Amino acid sequence: MSGPGPVRRARKAVRNVSDATVRFTAPARSQPDFLIVGAQRCGTTSMFETLVQHPMVARPFLRKGVHYFDKHYDEGAAWYRGHFPVRATSALRRLGRGRPITGESSPYYMFHPLAPHRIATDLPDVRVIALLRDPVERAYSAHSHESGKGFETLSFAEAVEAEPDRIAGERERMLADHSYSSHHLQHHAYVSRGEYLNQLSVLERVLGRDRLHVVDSQDFFSTPEKVFPAVLEFLQLEPNDGITFEKHNSRSRSAMDPALRARLTEHYEPHDEALAAWWGCTPSWRR
Repeated sequence: MSGPGPVRRARKAVRNVSDATVRFTAPARSQPDFLIVGAQRCGTTSMFETLVQHPMVARPFLRKGVHYFDKHYDEGAAWYRGHFPVRATSALRRLGRGRPITGESSPYYMFHPLAPHRIATDLPDVRVIALLRDPVERAYSAHSHESGKGFETLSFAEAVEAEPDRIAGERERMLADHSYSSHHLQHHAYVSRGEYLNQLSVLERVLGRDRLHVVDSQDFFSTPEKVFPAVLEFLQLEPNDGITFEKHNSRSRSAMDPALRARLTEHYEPHDEALAAWWGCTPSWRR
């Protein structure tokens, strides 16, 4: 047999087996030491794939992004922990080299209205990495991504115009009803997700500045040998010469309308100025 029906059923069967496995084995598995929380389309996959090359970083059991604190929180702590490596196995593979660390990358955590507080409550010692890029390019890239996934049918210009109405009241509804999942907030908040300081301020407030490390994506991709050592230091990992740097999940796109680009650049100017003051450096897209 062929077709989407059997494929979906097969995937569901695999997920059911996986869910049973992760819950059963959860007590033997590690808690995550780090989270890459976003922003979406800012190089989170590339950062994750770079980090897991380090010999003292153990890859998650099933997938790089578990999306527990945003989409699957009702599954419970055992389900979440079951996605990470078995402690004894990870330690045995690195015998004599110290305790390995593990983590995941779910780029909706940074923007989700409930995720930061859940992270702070459930993982009081976790370290959090956020990546930022030109918010205009991020928005355009996100639109291409959502269109390719089938979540968007409007053009980029139409989606930007529709965004305020699409997401109006959605954050408030999620805060009032923790079981509510907002399709628009997850898939159609192109401009809002680039207002970075709004999100970073929440992370700083609930986690503490010392547990939050912010990376400029353009700097990471252009000069990783200068940027990545600070990430390792933040995670208390020794430097390693065997790590290679590659870009993942990049998409080719047509050129953005110049008038729309200028309007979005102007929109972000006060947000970027506030970000620079908070961050203590000028973002690459404003230099």
